[in-house]
Amino acid sequence: MKFKLSEIFYSIQGEGSRAGLPCVFVRMQGCRLRCSWCDTKYSWDFNSGYFEMDAEELLSKIKEFNCNFIEFTGGEPLEQDINGIMNELCDSGYTVAIETSGYLDISSIDNRIVKILDVKCPDSLMSKKNRYENLNYITKNDEVKFVIASRQDYDFAKKITIEYDLIEKCNSVLFSPVFGMINYEEMVDWILKDNLQVRFQLQLHKFIWDPAKRGV
Repeated sequence: MKFKLSEIFYSIQGEGSRAGLPCVFVRMQGCRLRCSWCDTKYSWDFNSGYFEMDAEELLSKIKEFNCNFIEFTGGEPLEQDINGIMNELCDSGYTVAIETSGYLDISSIDNRIVKILDVKCPDSLMSKKNRYENLNYITKNDEVKFVIASRQDYDFAKKITIEYDLIEKCNSVLFSPVFGMINYEEMVDWILKDNLQVRFQLQLHKFIWDPAKRGV
């Protein structure tokens, strides 16, 4: 089997509970969603803009970086059958994470793998695609992320967080403002006024490098 890949690179993790740690990113090509604020539109197309590797080639490339933390992202990584290669990396002692848009079933993902589930808010224009049953498969090993562009998005994220008891269910609930689209101080005020025990996060890589720079 050949995997369609957008890019593989070594950087620091810019988001989530492991922000700041060195990480190998494996960006898979292809996504059926069209989020309004997406910053990786180059990874949408299933038919162009990719290169291919088989499992042996991909594992060999990952090992070249000599880094124990691997994240599969996209695009949408679950559009391709990557469970086997993720499990093999876990068997070899790697910490493996997958960031998924949540419109595909996550129930078959090994619980050793850190699931970072992105629940789409209204301003993404993709919230109707949310597969809420996936929240039943979230564990204390996992993270749930809401990308927030407005007060409407914040209220939606708060509602889902409370309705599904996400603060108790998972490792971190991430409230992530869309870069440059919402006032960060105002959003923090909302969180504090609601005494909401979520993790406010900024995308570190966009403050270190040019926000449009790839491979970081």
